[in-house]
Amino acid sequence: MAVYTEVPEDALAAFLEGYDIGRPVACHGIAEGVENSNFLLKTTQAAFILTLYERRVNPDELPWFLGLMQYLARHGLSCPLPVADRQGRTLRTLCGRPAAITTFLPGGWSRQVSVDMCAQVGDALARLHLLGEGYVAERPNSMGPQAWTDLLQACRARGDDVRSGLVRTIGETLARVLPAWPGTGNNPSLPRGQIHADLFPDNVFFRDGRLSGIIDFYFACTDWYAYDLAITINAWCFDDDIRFVPARARAMVDAYRHVRPLEDAEDVALATLATGAAIRFTLTRLYDWINTPADALVTRKDPLDYLARMEFFASRMDEGFL
Repeated sequence: MAVYTEVPEDALAAFLEGYDIGRPVACHGIAEGVENSNFLLKTTQAAFILTLYERRVNPDELPWFLGLMQYLARHGLSCPLPVADRQGRTLRTLCGRPAAITTFLPGGWSRQVSVDMCAQVGDALARLHLLGEGYVAERPNSMGPQAWTDLLQACRARGDDVRSGLVRTIGETLARVLPAWPGTGNNPSLPRGQIHADLFPDNVFFRDGRLSGIIDFYFACTDWYAYDLAITINAWCFDDDIRFVPARARAMVDAYRHVRPLEDAEDVALATLATGAAIRFTLTRLYDWINTPADALVTRKDPLDYLARMEFFASRMDEGFL
């Protein structure tokens, strides 16, 4: 399970005394994820999610994340709403970690992806982008292209233990992508705003076949909208054998366009953005694979899954993939 910090019963009970959400009934760790310690919290009033933010998260940025979630939830996006304590605080401290409680969303994520689901995700992503225009505070993308070279360097010593030549392969692709990135050199900038930046299937809930909510905004930031779309294509539009499924990508992009039309420059840049997105997740998964603590009860994610995506999109940077 993705639980780095255990929460004793007495500490939880004392923590909840500051809220008007009832007394604790049960609190169980949630298996998915590698960033934070997440718990399904049940009280005498309702179910909630309790999150303890671990060391990789900058606590100074947590008010921005929680503020974005609060803004989007209050303006019509189905996402967790941070719960304020009796003093109006959505961020507190529990077991020496910054901690927050959010509302519990019904539904669950699907391990079987369909074309229709991809269309619903494209629609929801575009709506998130449009709604986020009202949240004017900005957060730079700490996991954007400026971070990838350092990540690669941090993986250099042990990266080839995962696969021979892996570090070189990533480095060569990175050397192609960085000069082509939007907003660098003579490359045009693109429409930008608040993006989710981590819209994987396990961060999207469905109920009775309909999208019921979006969770996990802790990589959200201010960046190119089309980059967020490229991340989401990476996450949803490959089958279990890591083969690209064009019908999924077309459904997602078409549904996105119906809500928020793409500019020509966004279309042109999409293959480069998708390659960069694949580099980003190859590197972060590789870093986690190498550095996850031996005693952490956490499910590591295979970096080679995203290496295959990176190689696919890199081969189509000059011609596009749709």
